[in-house]
Amino acid sequence: MIPEAVRIFEVGPRDGLQNEDIAVPVQVRMEFIERLAAAGITKIEEGSFVSPRWMPQMAHSDEVILGLQMKRGVTYSALVPNMRGFDAALAAGVKEVAVFAAAAETFSRKNTNCSIDECLERFLPVTEAAKSHGIAVRGYVSCGLGCPYEGQVPVARVVQIAEALHAMGCYEVSLGDTIGVGTPNATKALVEATAASLPTRAIAVHFHDTYGQALANICAALETGISTVDASAGGLGGCPYAPGAAGNVATEDVIYMLDGMGIETGVDLRALVEASYFIADHLGRTRFSRVAEALRANIAYPEAGRVPSSYFSLDHGLGETLDSVRETVREFSVNEIAPRADEIGRANEFPRDLWPRLGDLGLFGMTVAEEYGGAGLGYLAHVVPWKRYHGPRPASVSVMAPTPTCA
Repeated sequence: MIPEAVRIFEVGPRDGLQNEDIAVPVQVRMEFIERLAAAGITKIEEGSFVSPRWMPQMAHSDEVILGLQMKRGVTYSALVPNMRGFDAALAAGVKEVAVFAAAAETFSRKNTNCSIDECLERFLPVTEAAKSHGIAVRGYVSCGLGCPYEGQVPVARVVQIAEALHAMGCYEVSLGDTIGVGTPNATKALVEATAASLPTRAIAVHFHDTYGQALANICAALETGISTVDASAGGLGGCPYAPGAAGNVATEDVIYMLDGMGIETGVDLRALVEASYFIADHLGRTRFSRVAEALRANIAYPEAGRVPSSYFSLDHGLGETLDSVRETVREFSVNEIAPRADEIGRANEFPRDLWPRLGDLGLFGMTVAEEYGGAGLGYLAHVVPWKRYHGPRPASVSVMAPTPTCA
């Protein structure tokens, strides 16, 4: 049931920046969004129309939307908490809005100053007004896999809220793991329960990476047929009302994984990482997502040798094409790994005698030139069961796209 294509819903300009200590200037926010659109992201949440008293980082979202050089085919949405926010978004020309409700009463009161039921009632006039103006509405369910105050949240309650949002007109409901405590099994159970009431196409997922489970959870959701994933460039985010919550899963980490799985996204990873670097510079960040860090290391050592994928060089002059790498990986898998699948399965490790072949193919063992510090930057080929991503098949294994790692 894994989809052939996945749509990324980029939440960095809103869910990411709202949790920063500083307010990012309007011009910087605009350029960040424009860079994301240029990278191929077609759904971008540009900001939120909330009181600056509660969310100063999102002040001037109207100026952002009005000043954008909008790209054809890209939807720019905004979060609205009530009718006042909706009216402001409408005046700014927003074509899609989002509403949000929590699956935990304590979180709902701290986040929206009202109960879950009161929150849903507040959104009814918003969805009705949106419909009359031809504006699409998206819904979020916070704390879908756990609450910072109440702990575990009943799946039935999450489903009930998702049903309510969908019934009032939300074309899509994003199930959020606001504090990043979810695991793959819990994710799959939640999505399957929700899909019993809503069409799968109307469900998205939204993960924070507090415990490093976000990518695994996304894989679990994909296995149920989910094809829309929320993510934040650079892993920006958190939640001001969820103590200890880490940032959202980084968009570039998600894209790298999906590309490795052969799932179409339409996103240029190089351009996406450049957008992440851009906003990180303005925030004064020195740490990046895993993929951005890996690519940054390659930028630091641009003459380190043959780069096995165009991913690993922002210099257009280096690197084989991704198609070439995939063909090399495919041939290696079919000709040299598949015949030894049983042996590999018993040993539960990659055959050491094949390591030199990986080096010959440019998939493993790359080293940084001594004049650049001799850091030992290498490419590690991952071995995974073929059936993990491609369904039942004769026992064999496949080499995924290589991942840079510092030895």
